[in-house]
Amino acid sequence: MVIPHPVIPIAIGLVPLAILITLSQPVLLGLLFIAFSFFRLHEAFAPLYNFKIPLLLSLGTLTTLAWHIGISGKLKMWSSKELNTFYVFFALVVIGIPLSSNVGEAIAYFKNIYVKIGIMTPALAWLLTGVHHYRNALVMITVSGVVVAIVTLFNKVNGIGLVEETRVTVGRELGSVLGDPNDLALVLLFPFSFTISILMTSGLSKKTRFFALIATIAIFSAIIATQSRGGLLGIMSAVGILAWRRVKSKTLLFIGGAVAAAVLFVVAGISGRKSGGAAEEGLDASAQGRLYAWEAAFYMALENPLSGVGLNNFYFNYFFYSKHWDGLNHAVHSTWFGVLGETGFVGFIAFLIMTITVYRSAKSATNIVKENAERYSPVIRAISEGLYSGIIAFCVSGTFLTQGFTWPIYILIALTASVYRYVKLTEEAFLQQSEAEKQTDDQNADTSPPSQEPHGSSASPFDKR
Repeated sequence: MVIPHPVIPIAIGLVPLAILITLSQPVLLGLLFIAFSFFRLHEAFAPLYNFKIPLLLSLGTLTTLAWHIGISGKLKMWSSKELNTFYVFFALVVIGIPLSSNVGEAIAYFKNIYVKIGIMTPALAWLLTGVHHYRNALVMITVSGVVVAIVTLFNKVNGIGLVEETRVTVGRELGSVLGDPNDLALVLLFPFSFTISILMTSGLSKKTRFFALIATIAIFSAIIATQSRGGLLGIMSAVGILAWRRVKSKTLLFIGGAVAAAVLFVVAGISGRKSGGAAEEGLDASAQGRLYAWEAAFYMALENPLSGVGLNNFYFNYFFYSKHWDGLNHAVHSTWFGVLGETGFVGFIAFLIMTITVYRSAKSATNIVKENAERYSPVIRAISEGLYSGIIAFCVSGTFLTQGFTWPIYILIALTASVYRYVKLTEEAFLQQSEAEKQTDDQNADTSPPSQEPHGSSASPFDKR
């Protein structure tokens, strides 16, 4: 009677089912939220755009978190050094919002993106607690990466959304984050670290590794199509760190890496780019523009050492701090300088500590799993190495890609905190079990009757000892 539409009764009838799914599948909702928020699947497929799927998933995720934390008690909150460093950096960003040069822009970015990161980073760590959760996370990351890669290659073949006539984008007409080739390369680089890890992990089924091979080829080709130099560096670093742990001859590895880098540069067609190509003499315009932007970021931090110019305010302040004004504002194109300019020296130090902490935890987890491989399933080995190569790729590509306030590093934080905690608990349980077995053996030895040597035995003193 209120809204005379035939779809309304159907929607009302589905409400109880939706509530049941929301309350019973918190991990699924969390992973889907990450898939749509980070991989922007609703922008890669335009017909999904108007359904507001990320908003619905965020409401569902918040509902299930509140239910399982506050009422059912099935979800336990815990803290770790990785999450603690994230909390400190997040707090510094929030404190800097009212001090921003453009408060409205900072608040808008915080409400639309960064507050979701603040909520979902610890939530994702709390949600993922077992091998089956990590398996689902690997599936979600791989499938989402393949889907975006297919759309990217389709656009490249059909000449859709090209920038500078050769560089492919996705959802550019919708104003998507994927509409910038560098950001698209960044999004694709994240699943690449995991697919290459799955491919190199023994013990997984042949079907799984074959799918990982197909996914790696598709994502690799899509990154090449973006012609992003930061993306190429990320590929080499992700593959290089996994090869470093497997190839004994480091000299051979360096020679092979140099040859592979040259081949990648040629295959990607970097020399044919309008900006940063071979047609530009000396230091190309793309590289020179980055140096100017980094210089501006340093001056922003120098003038505002405690808070910077504010969240998402670099672009709007470029004119006031650049000494090489060419009539246009520019993006910073660097994670490190972007954080420096927008949060000041204090925020930059906190970001460095957070990144180093995650790197050390990922490396430690990978080493423990490798040394005690018999205790861990192939899924744990795959995701631990994927996280380790992923943080390396982030640090390398982050020099040329703006990732400080977008999803990749924060998903790495959540997954690393969860996996490292799982590994530590596994090791502690093994040590406790070993101690219990040792105590049991000692008690059995104490209560057993002494053995009697037969008369005339010729046992040697070594046997008795």
